[in-house]
Parts: sequence; structure tokens; C-alpha cells
Amino acid sequence: MPVPIPRQRAIPAVESGQAQAASPRGGSAEESAKDASPTGRTPDTAGNTTDKVENNTAHTNLTLLLIEDDPAGSMIVPDMLDQAGKPIRVRTARNLTEAGRLLTDDVHCILLDLALPAPGHSDSEDELAVLRHVLELAPRHAVLALTASGDAERGAEAVRVGAQDYLFRDELDGRLLSRAIRYAVERKRSESAERRLAEGRLRAQENRRLERGLLPTPLLEGSTLRFAARYRPGRSRALLGGDFYDVVRTPDGTVHAMIGDVCGHGPDEAALGVELRIAWRALTLAGLCGDQLLGTLQQVLEHERADDEIFATLCTVDIAPDGRRAGLCLAGHPSPLLARPGKPARLLPYDNNGPALGLLPGARWPRMQVELGAEWSLMLYTDGLIEGHIGQGRERLGQDGMTEMVRRQFAEGLRGEQLLRAAVNEVRDLNGGELTDDVAVLLLDRVP
Repeated sequence: MPVPIPRQRAIPAVESGQAQAASPRGGSAEESAKDASPTGRTPDTAGNTTDKVENNTAHTNLTLLLIEDDPAGSMIVPDMLDQAGKPIRVRTARNLTEAGRLLTDDVHCILLDLALPAPGHSDSEDELAVLRHVLELAPRHAVLALTASGDAERGAEAVRVGAQDYLFRDELDGRLLSRAIRYAVERKRSESAERRLAEGRLRAQENRRLERGLLPTPLLEGSTLRFAARYRPGRSRALLGGDFYDVVRTPDGTVHAMIGDVCGHGPDEAALGVELRIAWRALTLAGLCGDQLLGTLQQVLEHERADDEIFATLCTVDIAPDGRRAGLCLAGHPSPLLARPGKPARLLPYDNNGPALGLLPGARWPRMQVELGAEWSLMLYTDGLIEGHIGQGRERLGQDGMTEMVRRQFAEGLRGEQLLRAAVNEVRDLNGGELTDDVAVLLLDRVP
């Protein structure tokens, strides 16, 4: 929480006459402005200019920009010290045009006289128009409003509009003003940090909602098959990567499953993967399968990809209503893994593997018929599961290593979600940390 500035009566400042605003060193406001200029050039004892290197750390002197127009002459600003005991530098601007020239990045706080007229406004229109103008001109700077003595209502309204605090014009003394400047600067920093944090959280929530909405909801109503899936994007803090999968059951009782991988790991690849998944579901529900379906998906990819070199691998499986056999199409994708009780897990045939989508115009993708049996588990996966390293060397897990791992886990009695969780966790452990590639795995089980 920002710390409130304690209200107290201060010792009245010396009446302002024709004197210029005093600098921390007792010089004129113009000398203070020169001292605080971005060039950092200050006169030496011989009158020559020497370069002064500003330290942009916590040890940098605070700089105040005073914006006021006193007909009787500039008001005297008392000497001020920051928390480290260093003098607070002062620049003076008589109007908003001068303020715009003096408002550089090394200014930490603005002290604004609310009696200053705003360009194009009269006092009767909006008595805080000048404040609104300054807040628009300097959205990242702390602002202190200066108002007439006893006009607390106007000062409170200035804080409501956006100032960090308000002060009475005839109650300025060095101690009160120094503390007000420090508190205003810290309060502005706190407000800015809280706003950035809130905006970041909101964007993250929106992205998560969007990405969750883009993940598939399997359509398996009426099917006896059990479904499980694991998804781990390679991008940091992302929920969706270039891998995609889906499962639907058509009215004839056939269960269609697919898994794919768009080359690359960025948001464009993730978006293309979603488009291909949605297109696959629509085409499948419309009755397309095999070579005809993949050929249409290739047309979709060619029209939607951002670069001609982008391609996607794909594996589709259509399981007959009796659950004992399936059709398999591979477009440059690793072959599924079939596990059955009493038999070692094995990869399905991949001799007729066609090219990845987007590589060869007019390509064909043969559909292979495979026997599943009465009880089985069929695992579809992307190459993120098999391309992780084993330990510190360059050796990768590969399909053979994955097959041996699943055989062991299957023999230990792991099934469904437990099997997928154990497989992904073991692959990550073997890699010695998080996998850099997207990983998608889905499992279909048939238990009589």
C-alpha cells in the first residue's frame, strides 16, 4: 500500500517577491535548471564547463520541476534534502510550453500550481484542466498539486483526478516539501508497479482462457473406449504449442483420433495447429477420411501458413465400431504404440508413411489396416516425447527407448492418465530438466 503523507502545519515560507526560485546551492532557478540539464555540463571554478556523469541509481539526486506563474514574481522554494541528505534540484517553468521542454527523464516529481491556466480552457470550464493537461503530458511522473491555503476541497479533488498529493501554497517549508516529494515519487512508483502487475495478470488470464478454449474437448459420447491425454507446451508460460490432437466419434460408431505437430514453437505455429485441428474435426464429421482428408488438410495449411517452409506432421487413426481393427494414415509422423496384455508393446507399421503436410504438392497418404485385438491400449504422441536427451550426453530417447519405457510401465500395471503422467515425467527426468519441444500424448484404451 502507498504510504499516506502526514498532514501538518508547516512554517510559512518567505514571502515571494521578484526573487527567482532558489536552487539547493542558493543559486537561481535558471542555474538549477542548468545543473539538472540532461547534458550534465556544469561550470567549474574557472568558469569552464566540464562533463558531469549522472548516476541513474538510487543515489541519483531527486529533481523537482516547479510549474507556476506568480504575477508578483516566482515563489521562493525552500532548500530541500532527499532521504540520503543530498539536495533536491529544482527547475522552474512559467507555463506548460516551458514545462514540456524541461520535462526530461531525470525529473522525478512535478510541483504544479493549480492556479496556472490551461491552454484552451477557462477557469469556469474546469478548474483542474491544467492538472489534467500535465497528467497527460507526464503520465510516468509523480505530481504534487499546489493550491491556495484552506482550499483543501480542490486539493482533494486533484488527488482524485490523479495527483499523488496536494500542498498549500503558503505552508511550504523545506522539510515538509522534501518529504512530500519523496513520498510522491515512491507512491507513483508503487502505483505504476501495481498497474503493470495488474495488467500483466489480466493479459495472462485472458491468454489462459483463450488457450484453454482452443484445447479440444473429445467427442466420445456412446463409445466404450477410455480416453486420456497429456499436453506440455515448450514455450515458457504458454498453455498451447504447435502440437495438436483431437478425438471424435462419428454416428456410425467409428472413433477417429489424430495427433499432429506444426514445425516451430511460437504463437503463429500454435494458431496454425488449432486451425488444422478444427479443420480435421469438421472434415471428419463430414465423412472424409484417409487420403482425401489429408489432402484437404494440406490445402488448409498451404493457405493459412505464414511461410512456404512451414509444414506439419500428422497421424490419424480410425477405429472400427467393434474396436478390433483400425485404419492408420501417417504424414511424416511417428507411428503409434500398441500395448496389449501378455504381449510386448510395439510400434504399428510405418512402411507406407507419407510426407508431412505442406512439403509435396499432390502427395498421397496410403491408409493401412491394422489389427488391434480384443483388449489394447493405443498411444499417439508427438516427437517431443522421443527427442529428449538421455542424461548429459547427446543421445536421445528415440522410439526404441520410448517403447521399452512404456513396456515397463505397462507391465507395472499403469494405465490411462497414470501411464501418460509417468511417461512424460520419466522423459523429462531423463532429459535432466524441462523439455524444450512441445509434447502431446493421447491414449485410447479398450477393455472388454
